Amino acid sequence: MMKSTQGEMSDADAVAAVAASNTLAMNPLVSLRSEDFFEAAQTLFRATIRQPRIAAEQWWSFVGELGKIASGVAFRVTDPADKRFSDPAWKSSSYHKALLQSYLAWGHAVGEFIERLEMGEQEKARAKLFSQIFVDALAPTNALIFNPTALKKLVDSGGESLWLGFKNYVGDLAKNGGMPSQVDTTPFELGKNIAATPGAVVFRNEIFELVQYRPTTPDVWQQPLVITPPQINKYYSLDLSPEKSMVQFLLREGIQVFCISWRNPTPEHRHWGFNSYVQAVDVAVDAARAITGSHDVSLMGACSGGITSSAYAGWLAARGESKIKNLILAVCTLDTSTAGDTTFGALITPETVEAARNSSSLRGVLDGQELAKVFAWMRPNDLIWNYWVNNYLLGNAPPAFDILFWNSDTTSLPAKLHSDYLDLIYTNPFRNAGGLSICGTPIDMRRVEIDSYVVAGVTDHITPWKSVYQTAQILGDDTTFILSNAGHLQSLLNPPGNTKATFVTGMASQPHADAFMETAEKHTGSWWVHWSEWLSKRSGEKVAAAAGLGNAEFRPGEPAPGTYVFNR
Repeated sequence: MMKSTQGEMSDADAVAAVAASNTLAMNPLVSLRSEDFFEAAQTLFRATIRQPRIAAEQWWSFVGELGKIASGVAFRVTDPADKRFSDPAWKSSSYHKALLQSYLAWGHAVGEFIERLEMGEQEKARAKLFSQIFVDALAPTNALIFNPTALKKLVDSGGESLWLGFKNYVGDLAKNGGMPSQVDTTPFELGKNIAATPGAVVFRNEIFELVQYRPTTPDVWQQPLVITPPQINKYYSLDLSPEKSMVQFLLREGIQVFCISWRNPTPEHRHWGFNSYVQAVDVAVDAARAITGSHDVSLMGACSGGITSSAYAGWLAARGESKIKNLILAVCTLDTSTAGDTTFGALITPETVEAARNSSSLRGVLDGQELAKVFAWMRPNDLIWNYWVNNYLLGNAPPAFDILFWNSDTTSLPAKLHSDYLDLIYTNPFRNAGGLSICGTPIDMRRVEIDSYVVAGVTDHITPWKSVYQTAQILGDDTTFILSNAGHLQSLLNPPGNTKATFVTGMASQPHADAFMETAEKHTGSWWVHWSEWLSKRSGEKVAAAAGLGNAEFRPGEPAPGTYVFNR
């Protein structure tokens, strides 16, 4: 992590630590619309009119609790994970203590009111989502006059924090669409101090570049690893700063590494769909095979890149081709019936899905920045108000953190691929044979018979680990399943040497995720070491590393990280 200018363990560093667990990764593919807020408000209003007794009871309960707060009797505690109220003043100052208690009581009353209303399951989920956004927005910590940390800094700085916060706010209005900036990008330069592993582009077409990394050991395993990143973010999440670069770790282990770098599509590429991306993976695999002389490869797919890789594996199986020896999927959900958490699930209705499809069809792409805003409003305390307080009320610069730099470097989805992803919600093709066809060939994952390794994060709320366990089961009982003690991206960025890292391992033969946990083997340290041992046993023989990159057919061109990674 690169420190901000605020000093060791500064306010901005604390902001970065929270935000790193909420990286964009696989975004919700439907959008928040003004109509959604209006409909949620209408639903609540109609339910209140139909059930006035519940509204009246909840109101008087809230008023009664305010009386207890005034007399010093009531006492609610904040969630230990909620860092908004960590300032000692919220406990020591009678004014701030009463303010906090009143806010907590009000938030509880709103939640209890919605919980008691008789509504449909999805209506209630949407009402909870939008009411929680409203409650979070009105937290006293978001206002300068109520935030004790901000008031103290205002006094201590002689008003400078207020001026710096105003400058940050004006800058974000001009450059960030009014959203608080999540990262200070100035310390980072692609190819210099981030995504800096030596290599070269050995193939390029209109949809992707293939980067081959330079071996760092005299001998290498003959079978290469081809990495398929998500289409939603840039590929270098696995090659951030050198100390947490998975690519550099694999090279030290003697693995020959190739990575696909997707082009950031524009409206003229609206026709690129699932077929286009699966065929692109096939081209990349063939290039890696030709360069290394290996009959087959290990293929790794992360998040939505894992969906593409799985579709490709199914396509090869249907065609009777054996180009993949091992399939590695990281934080990837194939069973769409279990995908995501209730926050995202509340958005998915036939109306919102079709609205999202129509919107990207009209524009030609699903804009990455718009996706980032949607995701931010799903986690407003961590991804909006966290920065609102840090940047504007405290006058701090946003954190300079490599994960957040990558997270802000968004890409768009072509309209056709976006539409194809939305179809997966309804067809669930990796569970239902024939629900997906690639270039006219139906996919049946039961025909995929290759060694598989699936990784999940226990605190991942984007692709929850129990959903990822279903991915492992789809690939078969012999699939090795790894559960890391981290979140979505942090479970991947897990280099050896982290004394707090743990993971569990086992086969996906248990019928349920909870049963897996009862029998899994527990380990300390990084799962990367376990994976390296697993991969080395399945990567052929050791051969002398080639003197150069590419070959006569696939000549090395632009140095890594290539050119497509700079597309905005």
